[in-house]
Amino acid sequence: MKVFSSEYTFDYSWEECSTANWRKYCPWNNKSTHVIAVDTLSREVDPATGILRTERLITCHQQAPAWVISLLGGSNTSHVYETSYVSPSDKRVTMCSTNLTWANILQVRETVTYQPDLTASSPGHERTQFTQDAKITAVCGGWQKIRTKIEEASVERFSENAKRGREGFEAVLEMSRRVFGEERAKEQAKLH
Repeated sequence: MKVFSSEYTFDYSWEECSTANWRKYCPWNNKSTHVIAVDTLSREVDPATGILRTERLITCHQQAPAWVISLLGGSNTSHVYETSYVSPSDKRVTMCSTNLTWANILQVRETVTYQPDLTASSPGHERTQFTQDAKITAVCGGWQKIRTKIEEASVERFSENAKRGREGFEAVLEMSRRVFGEERAKEQAKLH
């Protein structure tokens, strides 16, 4: 098993990040064009805790080499199952995802959190701490050396994708701030 970890601080409030998270795979994000569809399977609020729990199926166009697809079967479409928890009282978003496609060969378990960065925030300039951890395990048969190579290559690719994902989410956050600001200005103008 190999582990990928990263941390990043967004110059946006937790409220902005937790709201924009639902639009992460929209047309404003030119870094996530591989995402074909995001289907919400279930969504419910726990009446005791106020935590919003959502299950989603994310469908992607994968860039697997043709020889891999012909050897292992399948297609250029892959699926990821995601469960997220939004706790407004704790100001914490936790997202857990796992690959469904080729899970019998390679298992990827990712956990992402967004929470206020209290050390770097100041009044009027709130920031959000983003953490991302992934455990990548090759479960295919064969020699350990082959499994290790598969895991190492997967971690490298995961790292590249994570960087693009952060860049794309920054674009979504920027556009969200601008659009919501314009809408607030229109509403204020109506009141005067």
